[in-house]
Amino acid sequence: MLDHPAYGVDEIAAHCGLTAVRVHDHLEELSQLALVRASAEHPGQLRAVSPDIGPADILTRQKAELVARHAQLAASRAAVTRMVADRAEHRTTHGERLLGMDAIHARLERMGHSAATEALGSQPGNQRPEDLLASRVTDAEALSRGIAVRTLYQDSTRNQPHVTTYAHWLLSQGGEVRTAATIPQRMVIIDRSQALVPIDPADNRKGALYVTEPGILAALIDLFEQAWNTAVPLGATHPEDPRTGLTTTERELLRLLGSGLTDDAAGQRLGFSSRTVGRHMSSIMERLGASSRFEAGIKAAHKGWL
Repeated sequence: MLDHPAYGVDEIAAHCGLTAVRVHDHLEELSQLALVRASAEHPGQLRAVSPDIGPADILTRQKAELVARHAQLAASRAAVTRMVADRAEHRTTHGERLLGMDAIHARLERMGHSAATEALGSQPGNQRPEDLLASRVTDAEALSRGIAVRTLYQDSTRNQPHVTTYAHWLLSQGGEVRTAATIPQRMVIIDRSQALVPIDPADNRKGALYVTEPGILAALIDLFEQAWNTAVPLGATHPEDPRTGLTTTERELLRLLGSGLTDDAAGQRLGFSSRTVGRHMSSIMERLGASSRFEAGIKAAHKGWL
């Protein structure tokens, strides 16, 4: 349509080797995307929107939607953390407190064995080799039965060889793995009917809460799906924002520090050491031409980065 603006439906169909019905369907989709508009020169026909306008508008909308999803994810994460903490205060017919890693691993084995359709996992922070080793048998058994396995890791784990080895093994067995700068608290959800979450998100070795209560499960599933939809498949790279030159991790770091978190607190959320946080900030300050973090904050705000 850009090359032949005078073409009508019949001409487009002939040129593209499509039926007129298919062309009408495609034109309706292009219209919904605001990539075609009514022609003033040829009544009853559509004209293609210039490629430097139409796609740019789509990207702008997608960026706005992504920012909104990240905000929703942060709010959901806080709500779920509060809910789990409240439920951990006492045992009910819909939950059980598990103390000690042996009890947790035993419960995970039973959950994996009972899985019928799906296993979802969110694994923030550093992963211990022995914990991955304990998970491998359960994951292998589930994958061999055709269970859909989806796992979330933090971007920082891409620098941990034993985690990337395990993640690539999951992929080779038919599982799906994605990473993001920040992900929800540690959780395992089986068949959307049972879940295991830490009693203390800051220290999963203190114990876990086994949950079957529908209300909590619905919140955990929603939280996982929000994070999954904003994560990047393992093996793909996080593209830089063409407007700022920042990676996803750098944008998230600026957001966390801008909200008042210390280097240690921001690093804990991202799975980084405070030294790594300092390295990222030094790189950002250099790009901004700032000699201090205060100056960097002002310049970042003026550029619309914050």
